[in-house]
Amino acid sequence: MADSKLIYLDNNATTKVDERVVEVMLPYFSKYYGNASSMYELGAINSKAIKEARETMKDFFGANLAKEIFFTASGSESANMAIRGILAADRTKTHLITTKVEHPCVLNVYKQLEKDGYNVTYIGVNSAGELNTEELYDAVNEKTALVSCMFANNETGAIFPVKEIAEKVKSKNPATKVFVDAVQAAGKIKLDVKNSMIDMMSVSGHKFHAPKGIGALYVKSSTLITPLIIGGHQESGKRAGTENVPYIVGMAKAAQLASDGLEYEATEVKRLRDKLEKGLLSKIYNARLNSCAPVRVPNTTNIGFEYIEGELILLNMNDYGICASSGSACTSGSLDPSHVLKAMGVPFTSLHGSIRFSLSRYTTEEEIDYTIEKMPAIIEKLTHISPYQKELKELKERKGLI
Repeated sequence: MADSKLIYLDNNATTKVDERVVEVMLPYFSKYYGNASSMYELGAINSKAIKEARETMKDFFGANLAKEIFFTASGSESANMAIRGILAADRTKTHLITTKVEHPCVLNVYKQLEKDGYNVTYIGVNSAGELNTEELYDAVNEKTALVSCMFANNETGAIFPVKEIAEKVKSKNPATKVFVDAVQAAGKIKLDVKNSMIDMMSVSGHKFHAPKGIGALYVKSSTLITPLIIGGHQESGKRAGTENVPYIVGMAKAAQLASDGLEYEATEVKRLRDKLEKGLLSKIYNARLNSCAPVRVPNTTNIGFEYIEGELILLNMNDYGICASSGSACTSGSLDPSHVLKAMGVPFTSLHGSIRFSLSRYTTEEEIDYTIEKMPAIIEKLTHISPYQKELKELKERKGLI
C-alpha cells in the first residue's frame, strides 16, 4: 500500500469483532469446554450459557419467546433452513414470491426451487431501489406458500417495509408464510418481530461485530418447519449438531452491544456516511449516487463512477489502504455487474464502476476525511486510461466543466 493506513469501509461484507465479544468468548474455548448436552456440571455450564444467549437474542429480535430462536452457522444456513423448512413441511402449495434484489443466499435457493418445479414470481424495484410492493401484493394467490423479502438491501441499504408487507400478504392469504432476511438490518435498525406478522427472520453475527460462522433464525412458535440438518436433538430438534457455545455466547454479547448502540448508528454513523457521500459527489464530476432510497440503513452508500471499471477502482483504493466493495461479498468474485443495480436500472455508464461504502461504529471522522481526500485523485487517474474519453468529455461539457 502507498500509505500505511487501513481505512475499512466494507462493513456490509463483514465487521471487526468487538474486543468485548472476544473477552466473553474466551472462557468457553479452554475453561468451559464441555458439551452442552452432557449431564455433568461442565456441560450444564454450557447449557446455561446457551439458554442465556437465547434470551438475549430473543430481545434482539423483539420476539415473544426464547424458544423461537434457533442458532445456526450463518445467514445463508438460516435462509435455507427457513425457506426449505417451510416448503418441506407443506408440499401442497407450489407458488413462491421473492424480490429481484435478494442476497444470493436467498435468490439462488429460489432459482434451484424453480428447477425443482416451483413457480416463482420475482418482484422488481424502482430506480431508487424501493420495492414495488403493489406488484408483490398482486402476485399473492391461493397457491402462494412463501414470500421472502429482505429487510435492508446489502448493496444500497434500502429498507423494505417488511411489517407492512407481512400484514398485506396475510390479509390476502393467511396461510402464506413470510420470511425476512434481516442480515443487513440487524445491529443498524431495531428488529421487532413481536409486533408483526412475520413468520421467520434471519441474522448473521459477523455483520454486527460477532465472529464469522454464527447466525440465528427466528421462527414464530405457530410456524412449522422441517429441519434442514438432521441428527441429534439440539435446537429443539430443528438443527442438529453440537452447539458452538463460544460463538453463540459471542453473538449474544454482540447483539446486546448493537442494541445499546442503535442511537449512535442513527446519528453519528449516518452523519459520517452522509459526509462521505456528499464529499465524493461534490469533488468527483463523474460520480453518481445509486443508493438514493429515502429510507435506508444509516451506514451504507453506493456510488457509481461513470465510464470506469469497479475492479480497477478497488485495486487503486487498496494502494491507499481503503477497503470497499463492488457489491455483495458473495458475488464480488464475479465480473458480472450487480444484479441489484441492474434491477434498479442503473445506466451502463456507471453499472460496472459502482462502489459500495459501508461504515460501522469504528469508522472515524479522520478516515472519512482521508477517503474524501484520496478518492478524487484515484478516479481522475483512471479516467485518463478509460476507453470512453469521448463520453467523459461530453459529461464534463454537460456539467459546465469545460
